[in-house]
Amino acid sequence: MLFQQALNGLALGMAYSLIALGYSLVFGILRLVNFSHGAVYAFGAHIVIFLVGFNFGLAPAILFGVVLTGLLGILIDKLALSPLRKKRSPAISSLITTIGISYIIQNLLMMGFGSEKKPFPELFGNKLLSVAGAQVGTMQLVMLAVSILLLLSLTILVRFTKLGLAMRAVEQSEAVSGLMGINTNFIIGVTFFLSGAFAAIASVLISGCYQIVYPTMGFMVGLKAFTAAVLGGIGSFHGAIAGGLAIGITEALAATWFGSAYRDSVAFIILILVLLVRPAGLFGKKGIEKV
Repeated sequence: MLFQQALNGLALGMAYSLIALGYSLVFGILRLVNFSHGAVYAFGAHIVIFLVGFNFGLAPAILFGVVLTGLLGILIDKLALSPLRKKRSPAISSLITTIGISYIIQNLLMMGFGSEKKPFPELFGNKLLSVAGAQVGTMQLVMLAVSILLLLSLTILVRFTKLGLAMRAVEQSEAVSGLMGINTNFIIGVTFFLSGAFAAIASVLISGCYQIVYPTMGFMVGLKAFTAAVLGGIGSFHGAIAGGLAIGITEALAATWFGSAYRDSVAFIILILVLLVRPAGLFGKKGIEKV
């Protein structure tokens, strides 16, 4: 039973890692916690349903949904956050703005799709496979495989490409990067696009697993992913992955030991305990200030 739940939590944790990476990407570049990220996650699942309703086909709908959600990330930055940066507004202004954007997106989803829960298309069937005596659904294996592939792809992008080098330069200093000829606005736009796209992919994976969507679905998932990012050390890629796995596995085990009603609180209990020992998170570094 424990191994069964650990496998379930592993798949869910990898999906949390994708969302947590969105927080870490934006924080790494701008030192900003983007609290609209959970609503962007919900937007991704709803736009896929919308496109499926127009007979796009599931695969094209997912592809267009991911792209459109990435573009929404860019739009949020260009319309709301970039003007604040140009005015050199305090960081708290951007933080409050992202909270406001989150509620705007949620309310627009309610207006467009209704507030009730809706079924999400089944992606890869729900066949059960036996793994070391445990029963694992095909959708969980797909979640695990897709998440690993995307995380590896992002690592290669950031570590071994010119675009990734530019992203790491802007992470260290936006001002100096601009002086060195790097188009910092473009890099920030790419960061928000990747953040939104990863949230959309995670929303498709999780919604495909549970086969349900609703406008406020991103609230708790967004908080858990933010918890995962902070737990691992926000701004750290491998920290986001470790945090997501920790949250996913402990959540699954808690549902078994204490009941599903208490699974959500476990993530925050773990966060508090870890931060009491390591305030910067598991892989975070102390004293790093962006100039």
